[in-house]
Amino acid sequence: MTRHIRTLFTAALLLASPAIAAMPAPEGLSRTDLQRHDLSAPGRETVQARIDIAPGAVAPWHRHPGEEVIYIIEGTLEYQLEGQAPVTLKAGEVLFVPAGVAHKARNRTAVNGAELATYIVEKGKPLLVPTEVIEAR
Repeated sequence: MTRHIRTLFTAALLLASPAIAAMPAPEGLSRTDLQRHDLSAPGRETVQARIDIAPGAVAPWHRHPGEEVIYIIEGTLEYQLEGQAPVTLKAGEVLFVPAGVAHKARNRTAVNGAELATYIVEKGKPLLVPTEVIEAR
């Protein structure tokens, strides 16, 4: 349990802020910030990042303070959204994660998986909020 909490905390630090991105990443996960801009909607911003998930690595359950639009750049990744069965996506496929919906990602293959993550979120809030484990219903 302590290891699980430590992994969630480290993942939150990795994904929460560009200023913190220099800290060591959880094993098998890396984030490269590409751009961050205010939107015309008051209090909203967009953040775009490349997320690499090494073979066997997991991005544990988490939420965002807004929507996430995912485009698979390379490899094959498995995603599970709160209350849903896992889906497996390969390069060129997309996934939409509604605001506040808990989700996780996993690379079950022997090659790197990468996504282009575009977040449309509330400005000033942590980009990632760790969440307890949620099973499919």
